[in-house]
Amino acid sequence: MPEVRRLYVEKREGFNIAACSLLHDLKHTLGIAALRNLRIALRYDVSGIEGDAWESAARAVFSEAAVDEVYNESMDTAGALVFAVEYLPGQYDQRADSAAQCVQLLTQKEPPIVRCAT
Repeated sequence: MPEVRRLYVEKREGFNIAACSLLHDLKHTLGIAALRNLRIALRYDVSGIEGDAWESAARAVFSEAAVDEVYNESMDTAGALVFAVEYLPGQYDQRADSAAQCVQLLTQKEPPIVRCAT
């Protein structure tokens, strides 16, 4: 069975517009005034890719070097409340499918299996 590699991608400060917008909505629309910070990260679980191809895909497919922070295997969430949202098995995940196709173009091999969560 191929190894599953995990990657977290989060927008850097100043580029995290979705997180800032959601934070504003939660504080002002829902009245959760005690909320101080909010982070949104994408989690990719990828199997069927090895070595240099993984490093290239992490930089070229799964993240944008200028605006993203990339974390391999784990992300520091100490003291935070965390929850994840992902598609159920059998549901179509466009982000995961597009990433798998891009990796296939990059490596010129079989597409990897990609699962994505927010």
